[in-house]
Amino acid sequence: MLERYGHGGDLWTAEEAFGRPKEQFLDFSSNMNPVGPPSIVQHILRDGWRDMVKYPDPAVRELRNKLSLKYDIEVDSILVGNGAAELIDLTARVLKPSVTGIARPSFSEYEEAVHKSGGGIYNIPLSSIHNFELQKQDIEAANSAVDLFFLGHPNNPTGKLVPRQVLDMLMQSNRRLVLDEAFMDFVPNEQEHSFLKLASTSQQLVVIRSMTKFYSIPGIRLGFMVAHPDRIRHIQQLQVQWSVNYLAQRIGTAVLDDLDFEQSSRQWLEEEKPWLTQQLEQLGLEVVPSDVNFLLFSFPEWMGIDVKMAQKHLGQQGLLIRDASLFEGLHKRYCRVAIRLREDNERLIAGLHHMMAEFMQNRGQADDE
Repeated sequence: MLERYGHGGDLWTAEEAFGRPKEQFLDFSSNMNPVGPPSIVQHILRDGWRDMVKYPDPAVRELRNKLSLKYDIEVDSILVGNGAAELIDLTARVLKPSVTGIARPSFSEYEEAVHKSGGGIYNIPLSSIHNFELQKQDIEAANSAVDLFFLGHPNNPTGKLVPRQVLDMLMQSNRRLVLDEAFMDFVPNEQEHSFLKLASTSQQLVVIRSMTKFYSIPGIRLGFMVAHPDRIRHIQQLQVQWSVNYLAQRIGTAVLDDLDFEQSSRQWLEEEKPWLTQQLEQLGLEVVPSDVNFLLFSFPEWMGIDVKMAQKHLGQQGLLIRDASLFEGLHKRYCRVAIRLREDNERLIAGLHHMMAEFMQNRGQADDE
């Protein structure tokens, strides 16, 4: 199984499974921005090694100040972490929910973090009938059973934002809310959808952001969270000292200034998302409309293809896709793919076409026999 460690992007396991070097794979299983990393990252890695003899700033002051200016949020409301994963874990440990409402399907680390803190899970089902969009009545049904909601906004693997009416209802309730906005940078007009500013003054809300996806630096590990200053101080007390290394701090501070990179990334996605969606649909696949940089789709039942068959066949062609059936709430025909550059996306479509034609031919021969 390529997702041996619970995530996509595991090129080491792919190398073992398909017998080709890591560098020869096109990775659609990991949702990184293919436009990046920004060019400044190369300069920092080349020239910044001299300063690695020094400890990093334990308060991450320069990056926090830059984030404060970018999002117009008080510095004391910001905590930087070793990727969003660390912040998810710290948040659950501090809030210690008894029962947490989690949408299904969604990112598995929400549940893992809650279980580690000793809490239970209340499942909120997302339905393909509604294109996996969270429904207000399902939140209302869960409200009396939980003391915390942990939601992806946008959600992974569905790519859907939480509807504004649902978020407004949650904010009017007395329930605590954690929003994972790891992919919010990819959403057009993100400032209209993000709850970052509200989180900075709210005792009820925590928002977690990733910097690895949009800036394509997953190997660096970098994320930040926004909450009321009192909550930030409480969470910071549990954070390991020097959690954010020197290179991560320098890179994070520098990339926030690259407005040309932001613009080119959004232009790329504006062109590629509708193109790839249309190409997948023309192959007969059932694609979920996405608000971000990845697409969830399924093979129709009549094709007789499931995701594990597709993952194996495409992997042999050097193409890696995410087995979305591993997300609770999705059946065995669901795949998730990142949207990449046009040349890469064309290779994916060609690989899918080749695979489907071969399966159809083999099934036709079996029927003749």
